Amino acid sequence: MNNGAQPGFDRLVVEIFRLNGRLVGAGDELVADLGLSSARWQVLGALALSGVPLPVAHIARNMGLSRQAVQRLVNEMQGQGLLRLEPNPHHRRAHLVVLTEAGRAAYARAMQRQMPWARSLTKGISAARISEALALLTELRQRLEAKAQHEGDQHAHDRDGPDGRNS
Repeated sequence: MNNGAQPGFDRLVVEIFRLNGRLVGAGDELVADLGLSSARWQVLGALALSGVPLPVAHIARNMGLSRQAVQRLVNEMQGQGLLRLEPNPHHRRAHLVVLTEAGRAAYARAMQRQMPWARSLTKGISAARISEALALLTELRQRLEAKAQHEGDQHAHDRDGPDGRNS
């Protein structure tokens, strides 16, 4: 049955969901003895790769997670000494999340473990195939983000009315 989508798209989506579950499970196993989970590792990575402190809402948006879920993780990781909060000069209530030395060290140890795991997992897969898969997944994510942005803009327009004032 063709629902208007490209043939195989439904199966691709299901396979991505399955892969995500397997990646989260493998990541949890890889870093469990470091006091991390895949979710905590993601937060550390979001901060490490940004190069600058970020508010929780930005981390959540970058990771595709809810702000509440990331806030819970940040609170836990702050208690572990992996993160700290600093005042945000641009927003009184949205503190900036900063990696501590312990957080940087935990992220570095996780990445050291990830390298051989990734080499083993991708053995025999060409860089071109990985690049092509990355391009496809990136394009699909960007289309979803653009659609969500458009729908958010449309919702605001509907709420505010055609003249821009609240109806």
